Amino acid sequence: MTTLEEQIDIAAPVLAAWEQLHRVHEYPQFVDGVRSAHSHGRNLAHLGVQVGGSEWSVDTEITDRGRGRVMAWRTLDSVHLRGAFALLPLDPRHTRLQIRVEYDPEALHREFGGPRGFAQAGAIERAVRDDLEHFRELVETRVSAADGHPATDPHHP
Repeated sequence: MTTLEEQIDIAAPVLAAWEQLHRVHEYPQFVDGVRSAHSHGRNLAHLGVQVGGSEWSVDTEITDRGRGRVMAWRTLDSVHLRGAFALLPLDPRHTRLQIRVEYDPEALHREFGGPRGFAQAGAIERAVRDDLEHFRELVETRVSAADGHPATDPHHP
């Protein structure tokens, strides 16, 4: 198994980011390759994923560790992925989102094709970073709109 860890700071309260993580139906707005998503049952989600022109259905189990603001997840299908999101309040208006993803590089290659080795790891890292950026933009835009302020990017002057 290979583990990838990334983090990003968000100009939003921890509760706003926590609530957005639980809006499974909105995952296509910030997770590249996810074309559809819906939750079912108490802690399951079904994702329609497109990778390299091919489509897959992926079922996941999501478990919360509530007050610790940690959401763990794992796939239930052929490619076994697992990970967790952890939200750390930096102050009342800023949150750090940390993500950890564990995957088997060979299993990913067998299922989806594409590069191997460093090229695969680099592609996965870029995808996760891009998804984190999209998540940040979505949360910050929502918080800004709720506060009645125009959406601005606090990370770029």
